[in-house]
Amino acid sequence: MLVRYFAAAAASAGTEQEEVVAHATMTRSELQQVLTTLHPVAPPGEKTLAQVLPQCSWLVNGVRHQDPESTIAPASTVDVLPPFAGG
Repeated sequence: MLVRYFAAAAASAGTEQEEVVAHATMTRSELQQVLTTLHPVAPPGEKTLAQVLPQCSWLVNGVRHQDPESTIAPASTVDVLPPFAGG
């Protein structure tokens, strides 16, 4: 699946996008755990991805997924969007 990070999430991950290998459907919370495992340390001056992700909105194929137990198919595109301009 393609994961695209924006703003503070991109800064914390150290990349704007990456392919995450998923052989089966996973929940958003499982994906979040995978992402924090892939990026355990933040670049200097940034928060860790584990600190940023809980504040983010998640779009899966352009549709907002608020429920951490919502499922994500392996071929999905996931956008991780932190709050912008304080909200």
